[in-house]
Amino acid sequence: MRVLTLLKLPFNHCESWKELQASSPSIPLLAWLVVLPMSLLPPVMLYYAGTDYGDAFMAGFADREWRFITTIIFLAEILSFFVIGWVIYAVVNGTVELSISYQDAYLLAVLVPLPLFISSLALLAPNLLFNVVVILTALGISCSLIYHGLQALCTCTHRDFDVATISATYTIMAASALGWGILFAVIWAY
Repeated sequence: MRVLTLLKLPFNHCESWKELQASSPSIPLLAWLVVLPMSLLPPVMLYYAGTDYGDAFMAGFADREWRFITTIIFLAEILSFFVIGWVIYAVVNGTVELSISYQDAYLLAVLVPLPLFISSLALLAPNLLFNVVVILTALGISCSLIYHGLQALCTCTHRDFDVATISATYTIMAASALGWGILFAVIWAY
């Protein structure tokens, strides 16, 4: 698959998704070749930011136990791939209008966090406002990936299923945000 095809994914639900779906990578292959290497990026960047210019980034940032925090974040990212794949499958198949296979649910679970993983490169700049803007932009792209991915990968029983797709997107993003919010609250308290 070409890089240009991947860049189109958050903005449409047509040919790019069907091409990706046709390649049909297995779930273990996705985990080993995409999730594992990409999950290393945020902890490494966070460790770098925390140890290299911690307090210049934010007051109290350098005083954290970065080895512990980044290890927990890495393990949570790996675990969240499997949990979010299951959540996508359960939420979508819990509706009357939509249906998705396990393979497609996990394909979507691989693609959705990629903008957030890549946004961790913003930690190279010790500017909190810049990092917040980059992360919020990546979060918006991730939401768009879920929405367009569900439109492309789901089979529908009704012709017009946009409201069901929006509802499923909202539920999946809310579950993801809740899980990560709790994780970061516990880590920050440590």
